[in-house]
Amino acid sequence: MVLSILTFFLSLFVGFTEQVVTATAHDYHISKCQIEYSEPDSALQITLHIYIDDLEEALRKQGKDKLFIATEKEDEQAEVHLFEYLKEGLALDVNKEKASYTFIGKEPSEDLQAIWCYLEIPNLKTVSDLSVNNTLLMEVFDDQKNIVSVMGPNKKHGYFLFQQGSSPEQMQF
Repeated sequence: MVLSILTFFLSLFVGFTEQVVTATAHDYHISKCQIEYSEPDSALQITLHIYIDDLEEALRKQGKDKLFIATEKEDEQAEVHLFEYLKEGLALDVNKEKASYTFIGKEPSEDLQAIWCYLEIPNLKTVSDLSVNNTLLMEVFDDQKNIVSVMGPNKKHGYFLFQQGSSPEQMQF
């Protein structure tokens, strides 16, 4: 009797975890990035939205496992590994020169499925030219798409879609 009750509850638990896994998995691989020039701050402000499971898979392939990004169990080196990965996959040239950005921070999305990462390129009195290349997660997923939205000086907008085989995109302001 006890064994059958335990078997029943175990089957409920297994069924529940399968539903949770199914509910959290996604069939598409996409990231969003917004780059905006702030004249008052003289800076390019960059916001990235990346699915946590995809990001952790990319980091796992680099040997950085069990980071538990954006959870209470987050590894103390998670942000270091995250920032290094972002520097490898998101390249920006400003005014025809390679630009380095700083990591401001991150936070989970409302649904806890993704994170928002905040980066900045400070001390830019003017921005006349911007080149972007976003290859994040493409080494993991052949169908990865990275959308980049740009708001430059004088409210000039641009949109780019990066996928396997894409080249850097440029904008002039």
